[in-house]
Amino acid sequence: MLVLKDLTVFHGPERVLQSINLTVEAGELVVLLGANGAGKSTLFHTVSGLVKPAEGQLHFNGKSLIGKSPAQVVAGGVVQCAEGRMLFSQMTVQDNLKMGAYSYKRNKKAIATQLDYVYELFPDLVQKRNASAGSLSGGQQQMVAIGRALMSKPKLLLLDEPSLGLAPLIVEQMFSIIKEVNKEGVTVLLAEQNAYAALSISTRGYVLENGRLSVEGTKEDLLENEEIRKAYIGA
Repeated sequence: MLVLKDLTVFHGPERVLQSINLTVEAGELVVLLGANGAGKSTLFHTVSGLVKPAEGQLHFNGKSLIGKSPAQVVAGGVVQCAEGRMLFSQMTVQDNLKMGAYSYKRNKKAIATQLDYVYELFPDLVQKRNASAGSLSGGQQQMVAIGRALMSKPKLLLLDEPSLGLAPLIVEQMFSIIKEVNKEGVTVLLAEQNAYAALSISTRGYVLENGRLSVEGTKEDLLENEEIRKAYIGA
C-alpha cells in the first residue's frame, strides 16, 4: 500500500531523513520506533504532503504522492493524526470531529454515519460532544484527535505518538482501540516511543535513528533485540 524508496528529506541545510526504504502492506499495523528528533514526524509530514522530499520515491497504492497537496493526499485515503493532538480548543468536541469530514462536508448523512462510528469507538466522548475540546482530559483529547482523523475515512492512518503524556491505563485503552480500528480494515503506521505497548499490537516494525532506518523486523524480532530492549523497553 505504502512504499518509500531511497527517500531523503532536508530541513534547510540539515538532512533529516536519509535513504529511507519502508513499506506498509494493506491491512498491516506497522510500528515506527524512534527517540525524539529521530525523524518520525518528518517522515509522516512527507507522506502527508506537508514536506517535499529532496530525493527518492513515495507511492501509495501504486501512485506517486510527490507533488500532491495535503488535501489531495487526504482525499486519496492517507490521513495523519499529528503529535500533540492539534485540536481547536475553543470549539466543541463534535465540531472538532466534523473538521475531519471536510472532504465530504456537504454529505450530512455520511457525516452522521461516521460520527456514530467514532462515538461507538470512543463512548467517553458522547456526553462530552458539546463541551469545548480544551476542557477535556489529555486522554479524551487524544480520543478526539484520533476520532477526527477517522472522520476522514482513511485507508492508511498515520498515528504520531498517540500515547504521549497519557497515563498507563489510558495508553492501554488507546492501543486497544487502535488495534480494533486496524482489525476493521484501516491500515496503520504508528510512530511511537512506547515500544512495548506499540509492538504488542503490531504486525512488524522499523527503528529510526538519526534519520536512518537501523533495524526492521517482526514484533518478535524487535522485542527480542537486546539493543532495542535497552533503548526503548528496559531490561
